[in-house]
Amino acid sequence: MSDVTVTQVARHFADYVNRVAYRRESFTLVRGKKPLAELRPLPAGKRLSELPALFASLPHLTPREATDFADDLSAAQGELAQAEVRDAWQS
Repeated sequence: MSDVTVTQVARHFADYVNRVAYRRESFTLVRGKKPLAELRPLPAGKRLSELPALFASLPHLTPREATDFADDLSAAQGELAQAEVRDAWQS
């Protein structure tokens, strides 16, 4: 994150907004050597309020597919329960 004066940002506001939007750069706005604010990109992704619509847009499983999926999960859980636990850090 780069420090930039409030005056400099005010004079070149569109340039700084474009740098944030397109280059994903971040800036700390400073006045008199004192940090005041940050200018940074918003996190990418979906908002939580969009989650119900996202789920509704997904394809639905048929009853047969749902049963097969549940069977696959049970089989995988059974295999994991029987798997030997080993130290991942040992070579």
